[in-house]
Amino acid sequence: MSNSLRVRIAPSPTGAIHLGLARTALFNWAYARGREGQFVLRLEDTDRARSTRESELAIIEGLRWLGLDWDEGPELGGDFGPYRQSERIDRHRQLVGGLMETGHAYACFCTSERLSEVRERQQAANETPRYDRCCRDMPSEEAQARVASGDAFAIRFKVPPGQTAFQDLVRKDVTFENSEIDDWVMVRQSGDPTYNFVVVCDDADMDITHVLRGEEHLVNTPKQVLLYAALGVDAPIFAHLPLLLGKGRKKLSKRDGGVSLSDYRDQGYPREAILNFLCMQGWALDGETDVFDLATFVEHFDLADVSRGGAIFDFDKFLWLAGEYLHKEADEVLAEHCLPFVVGEGLFDEADLRARWDWFLRVIAMEKERIRIYSELPARMAYLAAQNDQVEYLPKAEKGARKHEDRAQTLTDYLAWLPEHCSDSASEQAEATKAWLVERGQKIPMLFQPLRCALTGLPGGPDLFEIMHLLGQAATLDRIRSGVERLA
Repeated sequence: MSNSLRVRIAPSPTGAIHLGLARTALFNWAYARGREGQFVLRLEDTDRARSTRESELAIIEGLRWLGLDWDEGPELGGDFGPYRQSERIDRHRQLVGGLMETGHAYACFCTSERLSEVRERQQAANETPRYDRCCRDMPSEEAQARVASGDAFAIRFKVPPGQTAFQDLVRKDVTFENSEIDDWVMVRQSGDPTYNFVVVCDDADMDITHVLRGEEHLVNTPKQVLLYAALGVDAPIFAHLPLLLGKGRKKLSKRDGGVSLSDYRDQGYPREAILNFLCMQGWALDGETDVFDLATFVEHFDLADVSRGGAIFDFDKFLWLAGEYLHKEADEVLAEHCLPFVVGEGLFDEADLRARWDWFLRVIAMEKERIRIYSELPARMAYLAAQNDQVEYLPKAEKGARKHEDRAQTLTDYLAWLPEHCSDSASEQAEATKAWLVERGQKIPMLFQPLRCALTGLPGGPDLFEIMHLLGQAATLDRIRSGVERLA
């Protein structure tokens, strides 16, 4: 085994990169980067029916978007390639042949019908369903003759008696009774190798020293440790990471919210917030600090500090954390991040916004503290794109405006007063308007609530006079005029 630390992720390209894979990739990447190790990407694409090039590209693009670079992989190459499992089939066949020669594996000729019957009998007797080892002690001459005659067969691993123990950096020392381990299938009757077989072959050939993966793989580990021993190579050190759990401490699912990385990227969660939140799924910096960068994570990350219990995925906290990162962005950067979402909602076209970039930056500055993810901006500024006589009045906004009996007259009078008292300063405009209300003996809400409804259709929001400056004088007057009619 290599003297330098080598870790890997080995996703199956059968769908989008999900949060569990993203967290596992992040922990592997950080573990390697903090210890001068290598981080390897290998694609387990032997499921020919489900593996697609589209999914492969989605995984690669998703990891790159997160900024998790790898040292060896399908697109990059390396000394231990190829890095697609489907391209290593000849090596897998070579190794399974060697295991049969040494007596660590055997041919199983049991049909699916017989296996079903055995399983049903065991279940009826309240026994744990497992293979009854019917073919395990078949004389080699008989097995060879059946193979030669064309009988279909699978290849099973011959589990020895005793116990299997391994070191786990999260769960400490783990021991399994071999009597509880089935003689599992290494190669199906179709000739396709199974996960537990090829993952060991590839990890051994690629000199992987540490395997960091999800807790769901813990039950596979004793099978794999036995296979390493049969191959005559040292097993890597394992670390089984806690499951990501949703509501009710059940495994995270789509019903809890988005489960794929693209769900959150497409909703406009800042990349740094996603990384920060994934860091905390089973690990904590100091028990108090929630906001920290990737460099801090790499510096402090230690598998000894990873929790054994499931990591509760708190969506409210995730959204809060997204806002913390968004609010720290420079207005220019935030504008670029929000632009695709505003354009995507059809509020403005990109050329229009870029031609009015200073105006858009003023919108950003005004709404920045009120949004948490980029996709929230379009709804916040939709009124700015509306036709002046078609602003949508939300029921709460209209109700607030209509509780003032003199609303129409107040707006009419303000409409007459405003053109001669416009100011280039929002604060000066606000002070002048308040002075006008004092002269009339009116309280601020008597104008401000109907005015906000007329201008935005919303019950609350940013400073009214900042909004008036963004709308411009002509649009402001048109909307007030329309408001007089609609709120009469």
